[in-house]
Amino acid sequence: MPNLVFVLVLLLVLDIGIFKTGSKLALPMSQSVYKKVGIASVVMMASVLLSNLIGLIREMVIAYVRGAGQEVDAYQLSFLIPEVLNHVLASGFLSITFIPIFSRYLVQGEENEGWHIFSIILTNLGIILILLICLAEGFTADIISVLAPGYDEPELTTAVIRMTRIIIPAQFFFFASGLFMAVQFAKEKFVIPALAPIIYNLGIILGGILLGSRFGMFGFSWGVLAGAVCNCVVQYMGAKRLGMKFQISFELNHPDLRRYIVLTLPLMIALTMTFSREFFFRLFGSYLPPGGISGINYALKIMLIPVALFGQAIGTAAYPFMARLVAEKKIEEMNNLMSNTLRYLALVIPVSVLLMVLKNEVVFIIYQRGQFDAAATALTADILIYLLVGAFALAAYTIVSRAFYATQNTLFPAIYGSLAVLLSIPFYFLGLRFFGAKGIALAISLSGILQVVGLYIFWNKRSNNKGSHPVYMFYAKMIFFSALLGPLLAWFKINVLKAVNPATFSGSSLVIILIGSTFILIMGILSYSLKIKEITDVAGKLVTHLKSVIVKQ
Repeated sequence: MPNLVFVLVLLLVLDIGIFKTGSKLALPMSQSVYKKVGIASVVMMASVLLSNLIGLIREMVIAYVRGAGQEVDAYQLSFLIPEVLNHVLASGFLSITFIPIFSRYLVQGEENEGWHIFSIILTNLGIILILLICLAEGFTADIISVLAPGYDEPELTTAVIRMTRIIIPAQFFFFASGLFMAVQFAKEKFVIPALAPIIYNLGIILGGILLGSRFGMFGFSWGVLAGAVCNCVVQYMGAKRLGMKFQISFELNHPDLRRYIVLTLPLMIALTMTFSREFFFRLFGSYLPPGGISGINYALKIMLIPVALFGQAIGTAAYPFMARLVAEKKIEEMNNLMSNTLRYLALVIPVSVLLMVLKNEVVFIIYQRGQFDAAATALTADILIYLLVGAFALAAYTIVSRAFYATQNTLFPAIYGSLAVLLSIPFYFLGLRFFGAKGIALAISLSGILQVVGLYIFWNKRSNNKGSHPVYMFYAKMIFFSALLGPLLAWFKINVLKAVNPATFSGSSLVIILIGSTFILIMGILSYSLKIKEITDVAGKLVTHLKSVIVKQ
């Protein structure tokens, strides 16, 4: 199924015209920018596809070796302190906060000064991070008792502490490689940064395979550290090829260091969507019965496939161009790019409905082998439904938040995001109390929807975005469209495919193929009958493209 989606996405970007001026989908904008974004998107989508497939293989290896029990729960809890460290130094936002600063120097022809501020940030923030890592290593047990209050198994708590101490140093290498990747993005080079998640996941897999039989989940923990180190080396080489100049510099009074801190500080202290999701499902999950944290994590990895393919890839590829358009004071063109991209990301909604219908079959094929039994499949599949409710919000957030970041406004999204996360905490408490793991999953979705909808409304008012109304209308159409699509697919599965046994690999595969084919057929019929031009235009161009390919052959 991911392969089918990926092929359609590539065709959209390359030949159908999702980023082309001549397309009915596109809003007026420089054709060269659309072309560059399209090419960059293809590179990033290829990376996202491969990294997600390898990420799934990673989870499949863990599921095969240890299933969905307490030891895997302990492994997931060992990421709590690393997640906090990563968030405090805003390592995940390095591209967002550093690219606008570095891009300004490139536009002004002052690249050497860009490398100078690069050196200052890497030196000073790197030292701070090393000090924090040392403190975290020394007080691991105390911090874990605060961050996972519901986890009270002495033997497994010891394992959490030991694995945490293995993983913590990886955060320095994430920080350094993040800066190396940022300068490559700023120079519109995407191939080597696109390898980052692939290298990291391979490190974890190899650690588990080579060391898992002897050290259990500790082998995967060593793989995390090895993957982070290897990726840092590769990204260093990529930045070096582009002329990177680094020298240790403690120049604390540089105006752009202060600018960087001002831009990054809100992200350091804010409760962002990604951090709150990764942190809260572990914190509240510490109160769940054995296997609950593992089930949420396994379901998250499936849910994030369409989010990453449609959201992360496009958002990452588009951001450097958004930052450049802002630097050139072309806000209207940036709004056009954002609106066009958001309408495209609405396709996550029907894809999510498809995965809801196929939840059991997808989880069965991906995970059920070795120690991952039928009970773990049922648990993970039930959780997956509630996570998919908010998948479209997670995808849209990747582009809406970057609109603020491109204008170097990190304060407002940080404040609003923190308020939205705080307002969503009751969802987690109520969800945990009444629905357990499924309730935590639903809280993740509701929190994501609350954040992205409010943020987009505020952006439109702030920038006077005239292209927002078609975006609202298209999302309304897609929700209505999907509300019709879901029951039709479910009816077809229950009544037409009732003779197929989904408890076997071949049976589940057949159900996925038949439901997937029916999904494409119904999507075409409903889109034409409901006059959803965004889909019918794409379908028409896709048919034209395929015909031209056949004729050429």
